[in-house]
Amino acid sequence: MGSSSKKKKEKQKDFQKPKLKVGKTRPKADNFTDTSFKARSIVVTQQSLQTAAPSVASQFNHQLSLLTHKSDTQRRESLAYLTGAINTARAQNAPLPQPVSIIIPRTLALIYDSSKAVREQLLKLFHALPPADVLPHVEELLRRTRAGLTSMALDIRINSLEVLDWLLQIHPDETVSCAGGWIHTLKCFMSLLGWKDAWATTAQERWSTASMSGNSSGHGANADKSKKLRIHQMKTLAAFLKAGLVLDEEAVAAAKAEQAAAARRWFPLHQTRFHMVGGQGPNGFAHLNLFGAPRDEDADMYRDRQGRQRAFERLIQPATEAGLPGAKKEGGTLGRAAAEVEKVILDGMDDYFASSGPAQLASELGA
Repeated sequence: MGSSSKKKKEKQKDFQKPKLKVGKTRPKADNFTDTSFKARSIVVTQQSLQTAAPSVASQFNHQLSLLTHKSDTQRRESLAYLTGAINTARAQNAPLPQPVSIIIPRTLALIYDSSKAVREQLLKLFHALPPADVLPHVEELLRRTRAGLTSMALDIRINSLEVLDWLLQIHPDETVSCAGGWIHTLKCFMSLLGWKDAWATTAQERWSTASMSGNSSGHGANADKSKKLRIHQMKTLAAFLKAGLVLDEEAVAAAKAEQAAAARRWFPLHQTRFHMVGGQGPNGFAHLNLFGAPRDEDADMYRDRQGRQRAFERLIQPATEAGLPGAKKEGGTLGRAAAEVEKVILDGMDDYFASSGPAQLASELGA
């Protein structure tokens, strides 16, 4: 009897809950493992077994490869490194770690990058490049810049205008004379400014052109930024027209002096220059488009000033006649910028309308 009652009590213990006092912790389980300890460790993300540091060229190539990184911060830091390396090399009169022909193709897509910091750093990189080495890439740079000018993002359009200002500063002649550089770019400006264009023949095309401008819409900060963008577009248009239409008297005088000196040096071959390649850069016959695809008027090359004047008078002048009076009436900084555009057109087309005189051109522009 005694052993059976003892076994019953032991079985009952398994079903009895312990009575806990207030504030007393619950007893730990038999399989409890203490994980409150902390371990100190050193994490090395990158390890190298090489004793020598990587060369400047290899580091430069590595940063170039990071320009397509998904992180905005990484792209901006890579551009900053490339800019610093280029400035250091030029300050020491040393060759660049990589030629410009390799650097520019890697950076073209960043002209309309989604990050404002990346685009601003890209502009610093462009200013650091040697202008002479940028000359063969003006056409591709201008093509990508036009894509940025027509972007839906307002900040991208502003930064693209700054890239165009840089091109007009270092290579104005090549910018307006490359393939698509003159008419295509001017039509782009006419669409951005919302001016009536001569090539929009249908109502739908005119509506699309007007809706592309969208520079004065919005309220508050967006409206102010849109107005600044429109002023910037007008000033850049004036600089572009000046590069394509207005004669630089100092440059003409210098060219005549150089021709006279060459005539003295090459006597009696006074007309040697007329038998030489007229184009500049590595492809002097590019304006003939001997082996390229057929081009239309928009993508044609207008290397001489007279050809640009004829194309402007026939294709672009109707749009300026329609848009300039309204821009001048707005007054303020925008009105002054529009008046500057009008003055450039008068100066650039003065000799083209020599038979009728500048007064008729001024009346056509609504002056």
